[in-house]
Amino acid sequence: MKRLSSTALAFFSLLLGTGTFIAHTALAADTIRVGHFPNITHVQGLVAQHLSRTGHGWFEERLGKDVKIDWYVYNAGPGAMEALLAGSIDLTYVGPSPTLNAYSKSNGEEIRIIAGAATGGAALVVQPDSGLKQPADFRGKTIATPQLGNTQDVACRAWLANGGLKITQTGGEAFIVPTPNPDQLSLFQQKKLDAVWTVEPWVSRLERDAGGKILLEQPKDSITVLVSSVKFLKTKRELARKFAQAHRELTEWILAHPAEAKQMVQQELAAETQAKVSAELIAQAWTRIGLTTEASPDEYRQFVANAQRAGFIRTAPDLSRLIERLN
Repeated sequence: MKRLSSTALAFFSLLLGTGTFIAHTALAADTIRVGHFPNITHVQGLVAQHLSRTGHGWFEERLGKDVKIDWYVYNAGPGAMEALLAGSIDLTYVGPSPTLNAYSKSNGEEIRIIAGAATGGAALVVQPDSGLKQPADFRGKTIATPQLGNTQDVACRAWLANGGLKITQTGGEAFIVPTPNPDQLSLFQQKKLDAVWTVEPWVSRLERDAGGKILLEQPKDSITVLVSSVKFLKTKRELARKFAQAHRELTEWILAHPAEAKQMVQQELAAETQAKVSAELIAQAWTRIGLTTEASPDEYRQFVANAQRAGFIRTAPDLSRLIERLN
């Protein structure tokens, strides 16, 4: 038998190496990129990321050993939706208003709600001695919201406008200042804000740490939904279906194990915000939140009306494709 030359051996080794690389690539894990916010209204996201962080991944165990979950943290909805539309993430926990805004801007082509997540947990908090009681009282006042166009920002603008105030995205008769949640508290404590429209745990922190008074709550309104890009649904529909099912199972587990879930939320918030979060704060905020996996087009019509009133949507979109059933 002829012996291979050194050149032939090198070439053969290269082929073997390439084949190994291709096989490894073919078996490489699918990566699902998921967004959420460091808010208690994103309970499922917080619990799931905590489990991923500690090596007990909820979604990983249910989607298969070849599936990897990468978590991305956002301050508010518009940033998360920009990432979803840009293809930087595949799924995200997010509020209804940014979802509808993105759905409308893409003519219903890019965004789908695949499950509900939470209700309640949002409120308008005012200074304890402000005397603010109705929209007309806010003329000339300064109100903070988490981000321009997020669910609380839209609700705030619509509430003031429906109360007779002239409100624009850049000004008007009241000053609405999009402000990251952590900054809201310090500004409120310094009396630089007359009010804040935000979500838990910041509502409870404004109460506990700054003496804020709740003027208006949204106890039944949808606050968080699970949203997918249409591209992800088309290219990895079975993974999307499994993720939605695992989300439903996680929601049921949290409802059945609130004490364990609260501990995980406390630890995950501390990890994500680099700030100590007390168990008492988590407990107080928890009472304002309801968990659900249901999503119905009917409840989003009011969000569309608010977005139109606030100037984020001109024409009401066709909602027939907004919710994707993956059962």
